[in-house]
Amino acid sequence: MKATFRQGVTTFLMFLMLALSVSAQAERKLLDQVVAIVDDDVILQTELEARINTIISRLQAQGTGLPPRDVLEQRVLDQLITESIQLQMADKMGMRISDNELNETMDNIARQNNMSRAEFEQQLAAEGVSYRQAREQIRNEMLTSRVQQRQVGNRVRVTDREVENYLQALEAQGGNTAEYRLAYIFLQVDDPTSEASVEAARAKAQQLRQQILDGRDFREVAVAESDASNALDGGDMGWRTENQLPSLVAPVVPGLDTGEPSPVLENNSGFHMVMVMDKRGGEQKQLVRQHRVRHILVRPSEARTDAEAEARIRDLYQQLQDGADFAELARGFSDDPVSGSDGGNLGWVSRGQMVPAFEQAMIEADIGELKGPFRSRFGWHILQVQERREKDVTGEARVSDARQAIYRRKFETELQNWLREIRDEAFIEFKGEYADENPANAEAGASS
Repeated sequence: MKATFRQGVTTFLMFLMLALSVSAQAERKLLDQVVAIVDDDVILQTELEARINTIISRLQAQGTGLPPRDVLEQRVLDQLITESIQLQMADKMGMRISDNELNETMDNIARQNNMSRAEFEQQLAAEGVSYRQAREQIRNEMLTSRVQQRQVGNRVRVTDREVENYLQALEAQGGNTAEYRLAYIFLQVDDPTSEASVEAARAKAQQLRQQILDGRDFREVAVAESDASNALDGGDMGWRTENQLPSLVAPVVPGLDTGEPSPVLENNSGFHMVMVMDKRGGEQKQLVRQHRVRHILVRPSEARTDAEAEARIRDLYQQLQDGADFAELARGFSDDPVSGSDGGNLGWVSRGQMVPAFEQAMIEADIGELKGPFRSRFGWHILQVQERREKDVTGEARVSDARQAIYRRKFETELQNWLREIRDEAFIEFKGEYADENPANAEAGASS
């Protein structure tokens, strides 16, 4: 009897395990079903759901309303298809994003958002995205961007004449009319007929201006000391064009830098100060901090491991510490052939011209200091900042901004044309419920 009972239990358990196994396989099959074939790639239901969830989390975090679920699904699926086509193109072109380059990009994104890596990971988690998922998505975005630049960028040309026409049109439309956001402080004289009272107000105004120059916040001074009606707003006067400026301050405002308090101004009502909190439009003087820098680079290679490259750069650093000539070592050992042949000289370098790791070291270095060794995606570096300067690039910036504006406008037009072309040329076949929703696309894909 007991043997029969045990035998029955065993049979039941085997049946249950089999049923659970079949159920689990069916569930995995359901979750991982193919929703679209795109050339040599497939898009799975799990990929679609993950991307949808990421987008929903981001939209909700921004307080943006969501479209109907079916509309969102279709738009996300279209995005994944277009992305797949481009990633396959990148693979055929041999494009790769190294882990070091990807790590630098992720760290740079965190820095731009004033976050540490840990804080960045927490922010991603709050949006329903793991750091690993974010890394892969950024890798894909970098690859698609490079494909677009190579394929679409070659189609875009901006002529000097187009830049001239753009600047002339901007001028004709009043594009150079400056607007200023002003903050204001007014000190009233208690008794305008009393020289002592006038002098006391003047002295106080000068004292407050000096405090602002020494770092005290202008708006804090306005709240605490100004007699103007907008004092509790920090003296905020809002945005004013030049022809809307009060007559007393109109002559001085255009010459002020952002964040610079005006001189103390006097009229019959008392003493006044303004500060330009922000400026837009017009031609603003643009100063760029530049660094005259030189470096030595040692790259890992097939013949040299990363550890061996690090050992070499540390040996070179020690030689420099012992008094070796930087230029001679750069000419003899740097793996940057262009700068190496010139003693390591990179010339004058501005922000944004170098990879993040190099730029960070360059900014932190004191003049004459040997900075390093440190690693970028190119290899191991030692750098030395020889000099710094502030360069007025207002004219160049105006032309560059115009050229970039024209390029972006043309690029966006060409990009949309190109995306339609590559989609039309791709083999796309929808599966399951999506085949019913996209009959025309499925037929077009099957006939391509």
